Amino acid sequence: MPFSGVIHESRLRVRYAETDAAGLAHHGSFIAWLELGRVEWLRSIGHSYAELERSGYHLAVVELSVRYVRPAHFDDELIVRTAITRVRSREASFVYEIVTSDNKPLQVSNATTRHLWLRNGIVSKMPDGIARTLEGLD
Repeated sequence: MPFSGVIHESRLRVRYAETDAAGLAHHGSFIAWLELGRVEWLRSIGHSYAELERSGYHLAVVELSVRYVRPAHFDDELIVRTAITRVRSREASFVYEIVTSDNKPLQVSNATTRHLWLRNGIVSKMPDGIARTLEGLD
C-alpha cells in the first residue's frame, strides 16, 4: 500500500543492449528501470536526485526484491509505476510495477526496494525539504 497517492509513471523502450541472446530483456536491466522510476518519482514531487547528490545525500539500496511475471522484448514500450510505501527518518521503501503500454496493460514485473539515507557516506536523516514534502502528501 503506497504511503501517498503519488504514483509516478515513467515510460521507456527496451533497448537492444538490454536484451540477452534469446532476445528477452535481461533480468539485470530491470534494476536500472527501477532506478529510473525512483529518480522520476522524486522529480514528480519536486526534488531532483542530482541536486540531492550535490548536497551530499544518497539513497543507498539495502534491499531489493523483483518478481518477473512475463518477458519483455527489444523495442517493447514499458511503463514503470513507482510509489513510496514506507517513510522513516532514515529510510524509505518504494514499490514498483512494470507494465506494457498497451490499452490493456499486462504486468511484466513487480518489485520493492528499501533504502537508507546517507549524507557524505554516513547514515543520516532524510533531507528536510523532502521530509516537508512527504508530510504534505496524501
